[in-house]
Amino acid sequence: MSQGKFSARCDAKMYHMERASVRELRYSFKDVEAKLAAGEEIELVKRNKVIARIVPVAPPPSPKVDFRARMKEMWGDRTFDFSFADIVSESRGDY
Repeated sequence: MSQGKFSARCDAKMYHMERASVRELRYSFKDVEAKLAAGEEIELVKRNKVIARIVPVAPPPSPKVDFRARMKEMWGDRTFDFSFADIVSESRGDY
């Protein structure tokens, strides 16, 4: 093989996103859906031109726990003459 046959320029394209054609979306939707579920963005191409970008939806934020309401449910309106921080520090000793 001679070096003259191959050009020195690089024709490779780097894609940072997964690409799917309209045909793949139609016939292999489960594969595309799995990639979306994994958090990947997908460029939708038709005749090698990007026509859309499909972005996965962010998961809904988890509900915050109301610890004060839980404590009131467990202990009612009782008050304690000690703090739990004092109990923990006593149990740790002189560390």
